[in-house]
Amino acid sequence: MDHKAGDKLYVDFAGQKLSITDKDTGEIITVEVFVAILGASRLTYVEAVSSQQKEDFITACENTLHYIGGVPDAIVPDNLKAAVTKSSRFEPTLNETFSDFADHYGTTILPARAFRPRDKALVEGAVKIMYTRIYAPLRKVVYHSLKDLNEAIRVVLEEHNNRFLQGRNYSRRQQFDEIEREVLNPLPVLRYELKKQFHATVMKNGYVCLGPDKHYYSVPYRFIGRKIKLLYSSSSVEAFYHYERIAMHKRTRGLYLYTTEKDHLASTHQFVADWSKDKFLGWASSIHEDVRLYIHNIFDRKQHPEQAYKSCLGILGFSRKVGNERLIMACRRGLHYGVYNYKTIHMILEKKMDQYEESLFADELPMPSHDNIRGEDYYK
Repeated sequence: MDHKAGDKLYVDFAGQKLSITDKDTGEIITVEVFVAILGASRLTYVEAVSSQQKEDFITACENTLHYIGGVPDAIVPDNLKAAVTKSSRFEPTLNETFSDFADHYGTTILPARAFRPRDKALVEGAVKIMYTRIYAPLRKVVYHSLKDLNEAIRVVLEEHNNRFLQGRNYSRRQQFDEIEREVLNPLPVLRYELKKQFHATVMKNGYVCLGPDKHYYSVPYRFIGRKIKLLYSSSSVEAFYHYERIAMHKRTRGLYLYTTEKDHLASTHQFVADWSKDKFLGWASSIHEDVRLYIHNIFDRKQHPEQAYKSCLGILGFSRKVGNERLIMACRRGLHYGVYNYKTIHMILEKKMDQYEESLFADELPMPSHDNIRGEDYYK
């Protein structure tokens, strides 16, 4: 095959494994060996990892990109589960996390066809070479950690990449520096953050709970009752519904706390979320100073401001029902009585006591006119 410079990076796991020895127990632990090779220059990368699971596979792919110092146009993996969730001759289904990793680095995933060894012949050939040039010298030494093993792998790997290709007067490293280094796409500023998945149902209040943290995040209210998927990393939480990202938050680990994006709330919920003492006092001031003073006295008589919110909302709401003038007079009479609550203002307005003459604010209320009541002249 004719390989274009900067086009493809082939990745695979070696069939044979290496091992490390537990220093305390003497247990021999087998480890997987990840191999990657660039198509044009044949520059090779090798790393020992704990398993073929998604986390180890993606980390190894990322380390490869940083080893070569750039990003190829495509990565060609085998049909392992960490890369492909469902193989297909025509359109394989990629693992979502691996696909997200590719998006982060601006590359494409092109899985090798199942049962088509020629699609990955280059990396399989590299694996066979690794058995003699890397495995053989490493098996003479006992390693007690993956870190020690990978440091030893890096030494013999550099020897391999700097060795002249058979029948040629240049090495893989020289060929890479000459034809491939400059055509690779640049690495992003930040490394990829591995994401985990969690499925949850949006609660009636418009929040969804990230189970591992027991923390609640808001999503647009139209998704209430829907089953959504959360993709979370060490720094962010993303919510998806039918492959559409509907919300993104900075990850917070406070137990049983709420992280809210105001735009996610319904209009009525947004209004409630904005409630505060200053908001109600400002609303009252826009009507009249007497109304502001009455509202202020309500807050002063509550241990917690939230205890007064509904009372203040009800009182200020009268401005739309009866008009500002009647509400001002009602608050004046309420200030005179020295009783500060919603029921007092409601009674004053209902009984139309706000319409009494100003003189009625005196300590003595006037005697109402009635046939059964004798006036002062009756006793003269």
